[in-house]
Amino acid sequence: MPADLPLEEPERRLTAPLPAAGGPRGGHVWERTFLPWDIYFAVVWIGTVLFALAAESPGTGVRVVAACLFCLPVPWYAWVGRPLLVAQSRTTGTPPAVRYLVGLVLLFLPPAALVGETRLATFALVPQCFMLLRVRGALTAVAVVNITPVAAWALVWRPDTHDLYYNSVFAVVTLAFSAVFGSWIIRVLEQSIERADLVAELDASRGQIARLSAERGALAERERFSREIHDTLAQGFTSILMLVQAVETELGHDPALARRHLALMAGTARENLAEARSLVAGNAPAGLDGGSLPDALRRLAARHTEQTGAPATVDIAGPVRALPAAVEVVALRSCQEALANARRHAGPAVPVALDLRYSADTLRIAVRDTGRGFDTAGPPGTGYGLPGLRARAAEMGGTATVDSAPGRGTAITVTLPLAAAVRRTP
Repeated sequence: MPADLPLEEPERRLTAPLPAAGGPRGGHVWERTFLPWDIYFAVVWIGTVLFALAAESPGTGVRVVAACLFCLPVPWYAWVGRPLLVAQSRTTGTPPAVRYLVGLVLLFLPPAALVGETRLATFALVPQCFMLLRVRGALTAVAVVNITPVAAWALVWRPDTHDLYYNSVFAVVTLAFSAVFGSWIIRVLEQSIERADLVAELDASRGQIARLSAERGALAERERFSREIHDTLAQGFTSILMLVQAVETELGHDPALARRHLALMAGTARENLAEARSLVAGNAPAGLDGGSLPDALRRLAARHTEQTGAPATVDIAGPVRALPAAVEVVALRSCQEALANARRHAGPAVPVALDLRYSADTLRIAVRDTGRGFDTAGPPGTGYGLPGLRARAAEMGGTATVDSAPGRGTAITVTLPLAAAVRRTP
């Protein structure tokens, strides 16, 4: 063990509950099946019995007795030890585990005292000590398993100095091997548990990331629909309400104008219906369906004039060409929002000018009115229009600026970089 790692720390980690077999990555390998350990213990037990029977001394009767005595630990292992070993994550260091190992050592001592070759069984006993005891207890048990049989054998047979020296050296070597190898196994188990914890945390993090990603995607989609509804359906409904108010005042004294406004209401409702269908289907805006961006802006200006009676002009500069759909959608929605702001805030019958500029790497849209204006340094309003307009432009890598002052009108300018738009467009 590392010098700076106290024994209590690996003991605490090794006795912590282990992930179940159905946990992250299928759990630990030793929890899936105990059959390899069963086979290993059986091979060691059978080999020990055969080794004891083939020993040169003592006599045949003693060797047979030792072999028979050595069979007694088998039912003790099958009925008591194996269930503890299978559930080692919950039984390590518990009184039942200690009682099992004490009984196993007591059953091992008589045949080991009679025939020294039975000490081969230590290769089956030592792993169980490290499986069922904490580190300090396991090291103590390993020392008992390696040294006590030699002492009992020496007391029973009083061997000569050469044999005693040989067996003592063998016991010390096996003790050192058991302690080093067992400690190494403990470190491997500790790292396995740490890795299992890290895998569990990674799986939990992945699940959290997937959940947050889904939530973020849902939020982005909700924001997109909010902007689309605000710039299309909400603007259309606002226009219909304004026309309803106009019709209410015109029915009594100007039926012809009222009928014209009713026709505008019907046209606006049809456009709203078309926009709603486009939103549901995920298609391009109805204003761009089958036409160019300049044509869509001219229709917007004409409808603004019909609804407000104020002149709206459109000026196109630069080589007109088809642009990515995302760019044209942002340009169209920006103009819709700017015209809606002019209708609501600029004042009655205020002229509006739409300016569309094509260049090699940018598209610029400017909407200017000569209305009331407002103080841009004042506190921001609670409306969704201008923040949504800026968000649209930012998503395309562009900018949206508002230049206004009380009594000097308002100019909204949106600049979109075409190169970034092309990269964003599938």
